[in-house]
Amino acid sequence: MTHRIVVVGAGYAGAGTVSSLEAEVERTNADVELVWINEHDYHLVLHEVHRVIRNPDVASKVTVPCSELLPEWGEFTQDRVTGVDTESQTVELDAGDNVNYDSLLLGLGSATAFFGIDGLREHALTLKGLDDARQIHEEIKDLAADASHNDPAQVLVGGAGLSGIQAAGEIAAYRDDHNAPLEIHLVEGLDEVFPGNDPEVQGAIRKRLEAADINIECGEFISSVDEETVYLGGGEDTDPEEMSSDLLLWTGGITGQEELADADIDKDDRSNRVFAAQDFQTSDEQVFAIGDTALIDQGDDSVAPPTAQAAWQAAEVAGKNLLKAAQGQPLETWTHEDKGTLISIGDKAVAHDIDALPFGTFGGFGAKFLKKAVATRWIASITSVGRGLHAWDDM
Repeated sequence: MTHRIVVVGAGYAGAGTVSSLEAEVERTNADVELVWINEHDYHLVLHEVHRVIRNPDVASKVTVPCSELLPEWGEFTQDRVTGVDTESQTVELDAGDNVNYDSLLLGLGSATAFFGIDGLREHALTLKGLDDARQIHEEIKDLAADASHNDPAQVLVGGAGLSGIQAAGEIAAYRDDHNAPLEIHLVEGLDEVFPGNDPEVQGAIRKRLEAADINIECGEFISSVDEETVYLGGGEDTDPEEMSSDLLLWTGGITGQEELADADIDKDDRSNRVFAAQDFQTSDEQVFAIGDTALIDQGDDSVAPPTAQAAWQAAEVAGKNLLKAAQGQPLETWTHEDKGTLISIGDKAVAHDIDALPFGTFGGFGAKFLKKAVATRWIASITSVGRGLHAWDDM
């Protein structure tokens, strides 16, 4: 009987797994069936979606139709997953018929975490998809049209991690390209940008943010938000600091997808992300999880980071393991290898601890070239060299 493999999600985890599974099936001529489910009919190169904030035309460069990635023997279903019933081994869909599985891989990605901050969910934009980036573009364009250089619009980006830094850089680039009257603030509750990382790379990022005329506000967490104001800090004996806000973009954390809240698999109580072993199996041996959806065990009480790089690496092994599970073979384990960090700030970039390079932190042409190369290589690896090179100029 043909073994049915269902892959949910078309991010790095899902698209990469489909690509890996296709290669393994072609290599072994295995008898399996693939159903690939995603809400959108494209794969989004999410670590470059901030480019769309500056120029919506880049959307065609950072999306790849799922039809181009689907094996001839696979089936694609465009629908939103609403739940997973592990007892009946069924993926529940919003608009279509439910889909049965023999093996299931969850690669749904993550949702934005608002941490219970009063008013944040209601008054902030997020950057989790293509439509989000387009909305941010439209809103900063409208704000700029109604503001003046004597009274600039106030744009706040909450969270100075990777997404916040890159989004702030693109908003600044839009401002400069259009001479737009925007004042940009990057707000981080911890004491430095890119918190938890090497001070050398933090300093390099700060230098480029300041050169881009982005105001850095570190050391006070957002305590509440209303329609026109962001409040920082405050407590029993002190009033919060007030910052005027015409637009707030929140990039301050991730949590699990609500679609999996009722699934009978072990999840972290706080984040709702799924626990997975190093072979990606969850507490249900028919269900695998990778990418931001999962907390993938790495030993020593650590888990894999929720990064594109980690998802790419994991997907290669996940495709192999889905086929091994179908054939009753032992599964491979996976350990994340940090190959370095690449961050863009508008048209500039910072590279840090890049694998196989004898440098620590650097910028300039070399960092920008590597940032472009990584995006181009990913697109080429799942589609074609031609499509990857077509995206080069806009990465």
